[in-house]
Formats: sequence, structure tokens, C-alpha cells
Amino acid sequence: MKINVGVLGATGSVGQRFVQLLADHPMFELTVLAASERSAGKKYKDACYWFQDRDIPENIKDMVVVPTDPKHEAFENVDIVFSALPSDLAKKFEPEFAKEGKLVFSNASAYRMEEDVPLVIPEVNADHLNLIEIQREKRGWDGAIITNPNCSTICAVITLKPIMDKFGLDSVIITTLQAVSGAGYNGVPSMAILDNLIPFIKNEEEKMQTESLKLLGALKDGKVEFAKFKLSASCNRVAVIDGHTECIFVKTENGAEPEEIKEVMDKFDPLKDLNLPTYAKPIVIKEEIDRPQPRLDRNIGNGMSIVVGRIRKDPIFDVKYVALEHNTIRGAAGASVLNAEYFVKKYL
Repeated sequence: MKINVGVLGATGSVGQRFVQLLADHPMFELTVLAASERSAGKKYKDACYWFQDRDIPENIKDMVVVPTDPKHEAFENVDIVFSALPSDLAKKFEPEFAKEGKLVFSNASAYRMEEDVPLVIPEVNADHLNLIEIQREKRGWDGAIITNPNCSTICAVITLKPIMDKFGLDSVIITTLQAVSGAGYNGVPSMAILDNLIPFIKNEEEKMQTESLKLLGALKDGKVEFAKFKLSASCNRVAVIDGHTECIFVKTENGAEPEEIKEVMDKFDPLKDLNLPTYAKPIVIKEEIDRPQPRLDRNIGNGMSIVVGRIRKDPIFDVKYVALEHNTIRGAAGASVLNAEYFVKKYL
């Protein structure tokens, strides 16, 4: 029997991706779409401006949007909610849903760095889900908040995990070239980004530099001990619709050659035997000299694979490479859905 789920912030960019991923999901039944008061009461097709490259799923378009209220009757039989809320609204509403016994799988940044809230990429640190019991005991609720990281963080950390496990990490420098969809449909005016690059994304560098160390840290005695390597990020917005590209420079603790890095990345496939519907091989290596490219490679693995190319020796660090991620799938909605699939498979 499928688990009933809902989406909070269902009309926005990431909310629409949730709808696409959940509309015909083998484990989850999408039964509730929630949004702001101005959208509540309308059919979904009338409440949102749909801008995805496929039509609204037939079984979803006539669903009536409800308010973001955990006590609304529509949520009575819902066990899991996926949150695509802006951070300020997530700060308010996500705990209310957890108090009502719901599992909140959140794409928002509001609770990522809370000590008792799991920040999870299941291929990287699934054991951090054990913080849920500590969270419930500390906060006195039956539900829980489980977060996935920032989109640009996910791209980098998935590629860094196999390197860290094999060679250790000393220092990492990352320069991002991030798609406009990461800011939402109304986030970057066309006149600002066309024929241009914007070398600033608010709070993005700080998120990468803190979230990465939590994700790659170790859970000990009920707390996450952050990883100790040094990480510096420089984040830029570019005129690409979907697909974050990252240029990553890595100095390991033990030294590593490009072919060794390529080998450990290619073999990295920790969840392959779990048959999770959204899961794809985490890292796909491209051998062409000019790949990955957003337009050509962002949908590999149905948008869930990180595509890596140009793995080469660096004269200052050990190696450097280029990584690409579909930011609204692997970097957002898909990350939350995969977290929920893993949790259901391993904990329920």
C-alpha cells in the first residue's frame, strides 16, 4: 500500500518538481497540495503558473489546493509532507507539521544546521537519520524534520565523499556557475542575467562552506562532529535555465592521481541494491574533453546523477574536475524524495 504524502509550497518552482516526481510514484500517493492563502481553494492548474517542460500530470491538475495548515482535514491521513517552502515560511510551518506527527522532508534551509536535525544525502551520511530520535525526545513531538542540503552543496559533496573515504581531504576550492532556476521563476530578472554573469548569490557560499562539513562529518554520541578539511566557495549565477556547473579543486591528505580519483568516483554506488525508485548511479563520468555541459548532460539518470568530467592533475592541488547537477531535481525535489524513499525502506 502506498504512503499518503503532501507537498507544501506546491505552486513554486521546486514544488512543481515535487509534483512531477510524485505524480505516479510507486511508493507514495500524492493526496494533498498546499500553498498560500491566495492559492487555496483553486484547482492546481489555476493556482500555479506551470513552467516545466512537461504538462501538469493529468491526475494532479484538478486537485484543489489547500492552506498550509497541518490541522486541515486534508492532512488527516497524510504521513509524509515534502516542503518546498521559502525559508521564512518553513521556519514557521515545518515544526507545526512535525508536532502533528508528520515526517517533514524539507528542501528549505531553515533547519539544516540545527544540531538535532538530520541534514542528509543518503549516499553520503544516511546514518545521520539516527538524529530523529534525539530530535523527537528533545522537542517533544512525534513527527520529525529531515532536510536535504543546498543544491550546490549536494553536487560537490557527492563527488567529494568517495575521495574523502579513500584519500582523505585537506582542502577544497569550488567555483560554481549556477542556473537561474535555482532562484525560482521570478528570482533573477531577464535583463539582469542575459548577456551577463552575476558573481553573487546571497548566502550561497556560506551554505556550501558549512553544510558540506556537517554532511561529511561523523555522528558520535548523538551529535555530528563536523569534518575538518578547509573549503572555500565562490558562487556565480549564469544564463542557464537548469544545471549547476562546479569547478572543483581538491588537495587530499594522502595524495591522489587523476586516474585514482576517476576510479573511486566511478565505483561509488552505495545504494544500488535498495531498489529505490528515484535512485540513479550517483556519479557518471564523461570522457569527452568538453563535458559535462548543462544542456547535454543535466538529465542523465533522470536528473539524479552528478556528471563529472575533465578530471586532471592540478599544479597546486592534487586534482581538479568539473561537476554538473540538475539543480531542481538532484539538487532539490529529487533529493527530498530520495531521502524519504531511503527512510521508508530502512526505518519503517
